[in-house]
Amino acid sequence: MSQRFLLDTNVVSHIMQGRDAGLLARLTQLPVGQVVISSITLAELEYGLHRKGQPVRLRQALTQVLLRMDVLPWDEPVATCYGELCSTLEAQGINLSDFDMMIAAHAVAVNATLVSRDKAFAQVPVARLRLEIW
Repeated sequence: MSQRFLLDTNVVSHIMQGRDAGLLARLTQLPVGQVVISSITLAELEYGLHRKGQPVRLRQALTQVLLRMDVLPWDEPVATCYGELCSTLEAQGINLSDFDMMIAAHAVAVNATLVSRDKAFAQVPVARLRLEIW
């Protein structure tokens, strides 16, 4: 299988807003199944929608995203990777938010490239996490 890309919450948010032509063009060039999101990202997006009173436009945008991307479940191998990654990074003085650590561990566990616009992920050594900024 070709390289898989796991999108961070901030990238999916930009997709939902529909104002980033470069990002949308990049996505349309990739085959279905090559771009995925974590169930953690979905949880963050759902929280944001509920916090904003479920605006119809954003709900429809999320529905469209979910038609084109698989949501990967948080499972036992991902949880194991999370524990190891957090411990290793903490010992190196690297601390990310809990959700960012969960998403990074998910990318590592499924051997995907994390796509984010969050500079915090740049702290994670390249040997552990493949990161691209779209």
